[in-house]
Amino acid sequence: MLDYFFGIIIFVLLSILFSAIKILREYERGVVFQLGRFWKVKGPGLIVIIPIVQQMERVDLRVIVMDVPTQDVISRDNVSVHVNAVVYFRVIEPDKAIIQVEKYLEAVSQLAQTTLRSVLGQHELDEMLAERDTLNKDIQAVLDRQTDAWGIKVSNVEIKHVDLDESMIRAIAAQAEAERQRRAKVIHATGEKQAATELMEAAKTLSAEPNAIQLRYLQTLTEIAGDKSSTIVFPLDLIEKVRKTIGDS
Repeated sequence: MLDYFFGIIIFVLLSILFSAIKILREYERGVVFQLGRFWKVKGPGLIVIIPIVQQMERVDLRVIVMDVPTQDVISRDNVSVHVNAVVYFRVIEPDKAIIQVEKYLEAVSQLAQTTLRSVLGQHELDEMLAERDTLNKDIQAVLDRQTDAWGIKVSNVEIKHVDLDESMIRAIAAQAEAERQRRAKVIHATGEKQAATELMEAAKTLSAEPNAIQLRYLQTLTEIAGDKSSTIVFPLDLIEKVRKTIGDS
């Protein structure tokens, strides 16, 4: 009976000893509370916790990658889009992450969702699609500022997808096609304007020298004479002017 009693005592002592010994990895820290009060942050390596008197909470210091669920966002120009993102953050002050907020992972997730809707709602659809890097930095700055009191550093935010409804996709495609047609018409009109300007300059040059007009007319007749089916009609005044020119020479 006495051996049995000593066996129980030894078992209890060994259980207490094993429960008092904690091993923390290089990326882990232990937030230790003594009689309910914060005592210190310990680790990594082998640490000893006094049972009953002390309690420990493990905190992972590695960068955490958190997916932000798809959010319904109304842009500033009243376009409904579905946006999801990913947030990269890490705990830099383990004591604050345990003391200042309950379940810091859930808190960061909820804060990221509300911040995503709030920041993107201040921008138009074109900005969401074209200025994603700027929006990422804006969201990251807001999150980092609010999580600083929790001992958490938000290092990066990446918007992954901005999805539109089918009707909105068709509307954007129609708008893009109309813009291409507008640019084509502007380019064509600009070309016509330049051509008209050049023709006016040529006409002024020819009108200043009557013989130049006659030479140009003869050159045109030479070009169309290559077609054997063409019938060329010479104006009488032109023939008379050419005859006078030859006679004068």
